[in-house]
Amino acid sequence: MIDLKVGGVPEHFNYPWYITLKNKSYKQQNINLRWKDFPGGTGDMCAAFRDGTLDIAIVLTEGIIKDIAAGNPSKIVQTYVKSRLVWGIHVNAISNFQKIEDLKHATIAISRFGSGSHLMAIVNAYNQGWDASKLKFLEIGNLQGGIDALNLGIADYFMWEHFTTKPLVDKGIFRRIEDCPTPWPCFMIAVRNDILENNLDAVKKVLNIINNEILHFKKTPEIAEILSKRYQQKLEDVEEWLKITEWNAGKPITKNLISRIQNKMMSFNVLEQKKNSYEFIKNIYL
Repeated sequence: MIDLKVGGVPEHFNYPWYITLKNKSYKQQNINLRWKDFPGGTGDMCAAFRDGTLDIAIVLTEGIIKDIAAGNPSKIVQTYVKSRLVWGIHVNAISNFQKIEDLKHATIAISRFGSGSHLMAIVNAYNQGWDASKLKFLEIGNLQGGIDALNLGIADYFMWEHFTTKPLVDKGIFRRIEDCPTPWPCFMIAVRNDILENNLDAVKKVLNIINNEILHFKKTPEIAEILSKRYQQKLEDVEEWLKITEWNAGKPITKNLISRIQNKMMSFNVLEQKKNSYEFIKNIYL
């Protein structure tokens, strides 16, 4: 039995992994795959890759590309979710901030430096024509940290996935000022380099299983009701999310895609230098 550790955010995007684990699909292939939630997001997973405590991760595209460029010992093996991620820009519900322009000089709560909440705040600044070098950040760890920071007034706004934070908006904890979609496919599957070198066949089997699940995931009977109950979201919100979300069921990662994403990231100044795209990817033909 080969032991592998996989991680991702505890959100609806990763429910297909829950299904395959519940069905013991990996054990049938002699793989003991264990899932770990990372509420701190991509920055937290990148750190786990670096210290060797995580083997496979479902990570935000911008975060893993930036960290591989900075020496993270991993490779992207395929796109996981090929649609864009909608980031909500949130303030405390009772704050005086009313429109996006009000946030120009505000302090931004981020989970970690290098995380999606950090990098997308920079993207948003460029979209607004602000000087991104003057942005002020407060590192808060995770979604709960963002709630606390806005409630205490030590940060002014916080960017997190629109549908995950929608219940907080409905409860009057957050108020959404605006949305900021990613200009690239949102989630990638990455694997630590030594795992690719030593357990490539096992990685291929894992990808085969999750890709087969993804193929029919949206057609699963009552999937919207299941997700609504599990993630405590309104049924209409889950249905809307399912409409706009597209998974990638095994199409290989390409050099051209990574090159285009790097170009975009450089235009937003979230990547300092473009590298050969093959440094970021490992093509696994299933």
